[in-house]
Amino acid sequence: MAKADIGVYGLGTMGSALALNLADNGFQVAVTNRETDWIESFVAEAQDLQGNLVAKHDLQDFVDAIQTPRTILFMIPSGAPMDAMIETISPLLSEGDTIIDGGNADFNETIRRSKTFAGTGLHFVGMGVSGGEKGARFGPSMMVGGTDHSWSQLRPMAEAIAAKFEGNPCVAHLGPDGAGHFVKTVHNGIEYADMQMIAEIYGMLRDQGGQDAAAIGAVFGDWNTGPLQSYLIEASSAALHAIDEKTKQPVVDVILDKAGSKGTGRWTLIEALKLGQSASTIEAAMGARSWSSEKEMRSEAETLLAETTQAASVPSLSDLHDAMQAGRILGHAQGFRVLQAASDAFEWALDMSKIAEIWRAGCIIRSALLDELMDAFQNGLPHGHLILAPAMRETLAKTVPALRRVVAAAALSGQPMPALSAALVWYDTMALGRGTANMIQAQRDFFGHHGFARIDATGKHHGDWGEA
Repeated sequence: MAKADIGVYGLGTMGSALALNLADNGFQVAVTNRETDWIESFVAEAQDLQGNLVAKHDLQDFVDAIQTPRTILFMIPSGAPMDAMIETISPLLSEGDTIIDGGNADFNETIRRSKTFAGTGLHFVGMGVSGGEKGARFGPSMMVGGTDHSWSQLRPMAEAIAAKFEGNPCVAHLGPDGAGHFVKTVHNGIEYADMQMIAEIYGMLRDQGGQDAAAIGAVFGDWNTGPLQSYLIEASSAALHAIDEKTKQPVVDVILDKAGSKGTGRWTLIEALKLGQSASTIEAAMGARSWSSEKEMRSEAETLLAETTQAASVPSLSDLHDAMQAGRILGHAQGFRVLQAASDAFEWALDMSKIAEIWRAGCIIRSALLDELMDAFQNGLPHGHLILAPAMRETLAKTVPALRRVVAAAALSGQPMPALSAALVWYDTMALGRGTANMIQAQRDFFGHHGFARIDATGKHHGDWGEA
């Protein structure tokens, strides 16, 4: 029997879906799993694809079943489990073999692991995979970091199984070591912001507009045919139309309003701060999830805190649509600024246009907006900012007034809109030629003698603060 083209270790939701995708595209796939009782049931369920699957229970047999130089994809929890597997499998490998971590790993750990492979003859790849279970099975978006050697091995398989947009595979080699995992992390951060903005529009329509789930779902369905077309709008519309079998109520109405997270949004914020960048829309989305966890406190606070809201008109659907469009542009712009800062700091030479291109299909944040962003990057950005690209400026000029009206109405009526509010504040800050940071610098010099720059002279200066 011919040896396998690739090995997949880890037959959980994502690993099994990717293994089936590879087999479905004609590749021989060796599979194994730590819990070996999963292996036979997985192969048995594969039915017509069994001829392309090679099941192995022993790690040495698994390695031996793959043609050299080997490509082995690990779909296991990040962190200690990945380190343990690297230590266990490395002695069984040969020069030129590649290990791929396809999980949601901290890119700092990916950089560390890549360094340990230097000079060993083995190669390490950090690969971000987006699209969920369905995407992994039928076409994900994949963000690859690693050596050119490892990419040359992986590329034919990755391009075959990736989502396609107008025939182009949504996968790319983005740079060395942690580049792929970092891009996936920021993708998830943008995803958090997008989801939160959609939830805020939903809340306004539900709480102030009095609309039920189906009506809001219909609004989102209409929006999905225009500039707001995206997987998340489509998914939100479908979710709002779903009915709970037990209660016959909309599913969304029986879900407790406590949102979870798995870490990538937090990683985006941490790295943005390290890089001196703003990710306020993502921070707002993370904050909202954290606040949602205090359900009991919020329920009591509703009866204890004074009513301070004012009557406000419910924004029109047109204003809500445009506010969402402006917020989405601003959230994406912040995310890409973080990517550019990381590219500069780590010397990755990330291609922003390529990133937008491979996000157009397969991934969770795929949307019509990414076509416009790709074009903007290809045409060059003034000062490196998406919001200064001519097409973006034109759209923001049309939509930010609506964002103002929506945020103002929300503030008056007590409707929380943390992400959309953060987007507007960032826009206003960047649009203000003379800000208020001079006051901050005055305070810093007053109490800490930190010094400041003057508008009429070079160098570092201090104020004459007298005896105060």
